[in-house]
This record gives sequence, C-alpha cells and structure tokens, in this order.
Amino acid sequence: MSEQTLHNPAGPPAVGESRAHVLDVLRATPEAVGVREIAEQTGLHSNTARFHLDTLVREGLAERRTEGGGRPGRPRAVYRAAASPAPAGRRSYQLLAQMLTGLITEALPQPAQTAVTAGEAWGRYLADTPSPAQRIDTDEAIRRLTRVLTDVGFAPGSVQDRPDAVIPLRHCPFREVAEEHRDVVCSLHLGLMRGALKEVRAPLSVDRLEPFVEPSLCLAHLTPAEQQTDRTA
Repeated sequence: MSEQTLHNPAGPPAVGESRAHVLDVLRATPEAVGVREIAEQTGLHSNTARFHLDTLVREGLAERRTEGGGRPGRPRAVYRAAASPAPAGRRSYQLLAQMLTGLITEALPQPAQTAVTAGEAWGRYLADTPSPAQRIDTDEAIRRLTRVLTDVGFAPGSVQDRPDAVIPLRHCPFREVAEEHRDVVCSLHLGLMRGALKEVRAPLSVDRLEPFVEPSLCLAHLTPAEQQTDRTA
C-alpha cells in the first residue's frame, strides 16, 4: 500500500456541496448559531445539518461551544466559522479508517451483517422523518433517499428500470477503504440506504448493493418493501 493511500491530501480538506453550503452560511453569520438556524437556512434536515457542522468542527473549519445561561431549558450547542485555518499538518483519517475496518473484519463473527445494522441506524438518523399522518409514495421515498445520499457524497443519478429499479451511485466517498474492505464498507452503505427508507416508511427498500460495476459506479437495486431479502452487499 502506498503512503498516499494512508494519508489525507495536504491542504484544506475537501468539502462537499451540502457541507460547503453550511460553511458559507456560518461564514456569512456574525453570531454563533444553532443547528435549527442552519437547517432552516440551508434546507437540510436538522440531523444532517448537525452531521455537517460537527464534521466542519473536526476539520478545523468551524468552532462549537455551549451557549451561556440566560435561556430556559438545556444549554444548546452553537457554531461559528473558524477564525483562521486549522494548523497545517498531515491528517491520517484514511489510515484510521483502514485500521478500524480491518479490526471489525477480524474481531466480529459476522462483520457484514453488523455493518448493515450500524448503517441502518445512521440512515434513520440522517433521513428526513415524515409526520405520522404523511403517506410516502415511491417517488417521494426515492427523493428523500437521494437527498441523504447526496448529502453524504454519493452523487446518485436518476432511477433506472433495468428491469428492477436501480439507483446509480457515481461517486463513493469512501472508495479507497471500500476497495480493500468491501464487505464492511459496502454493507454500511447498504444499511444506510435501508435505514433511511425505513425511517420515512417507504413502500420500497434496497434489496442489494452492487459495488464497482465500473470504477466509479455502484448500483443500488430497489425492491418493494415486503419483498426485501436478508442479503447484504
């Protein structure tokens, strides 16, 4: 394995479209703001906005603090853009991801199924939950799933019928790790999609994920929810 695959690229971290929008809002706001304000200004679900805000904090692009007293209820976390870039230095998150996925593969008896379960929990967390009275049809379910996938960085395309419905995923944000630990990483992605669809009470699910049918293309195969099998990636 080359050294370059173990370290994140030098310079500022790559920022996806949704995260860049969150950062732009932070930079345009003089006061520290909470998750709800960011969600309202960006149109993101609150959990998705929090996910991007916390990622920006980890990358040194934003700062988080607990708001002082004087407000009723539990103190809330507020965010503002970092005053200066994070100190220069090599980041090794990719090496950490390789180490952790390797540990999961070696330590757990059923790493793929465990990854699906963990992915489902994150999919539920990131999905835009409908109200109890709202009925979600197939088109709306696909729209909500596509939004989650876009926010995470998968660059999903339009649904294709071939003959089953398929969502093409044209970018894997974890490609280098997925290529070496496909069972774990692709199973996480499968679970994430299933969890998001369950959270919105969708009439369909993801039956299977077909990884790397082309170097930059994976295929998520959809099926009616009652026909879902227990297959992993």
